[in-house]
Amino acid sequence: MLGCWSIHAQDFLLVLVAVTSVVFALPIFLAPLAWARRFGWRIPEHTDLAVYFGRCLGAFILIVELLMLRAGLTGEGLVFTFQVVLAVAGFMVVVHVWGAIKRIQPLSETLEIGMYAVLGLLALLFYPVQG
Repeated sequence: MLGCWSIHAQDFLLVLVAVTSVVFALPIFLAPLAWARRFGWRIPEHTDLAVYFGRCLGAFILIVELLMLRAGLTGEGLVFTFQVVLAVAGFMVVVHVWGAIKRIQPLSETLEIGMYAVLGLLALLFYPVQG
């Protein structure tokens, strides 16, 4: 299973960076509260801290996006980038499961458990192997 689609590893990263940049990274970085409202979060009266944390999260997502773009276009750092994607998928499953158990997130966030699990599985299937 590991790497069975590895010949398409770079293409996978290019598709992933395009989708996640538009849906997550740029909206969270540029307008975190507008993004949060679209995903069902209730926005409190005092929002400065939420905007700050949202922009910080968006910045880190953009770093991952740039890693994926570089590896997708050049092949440089391909294995490391897949390791980062797998780490993101794994940690985000934990974050979203915790929120679901505590019942502190909207349904859209709970559904992301499946999205991140699928991302992790796809990253394993496309994982670049020596051949």
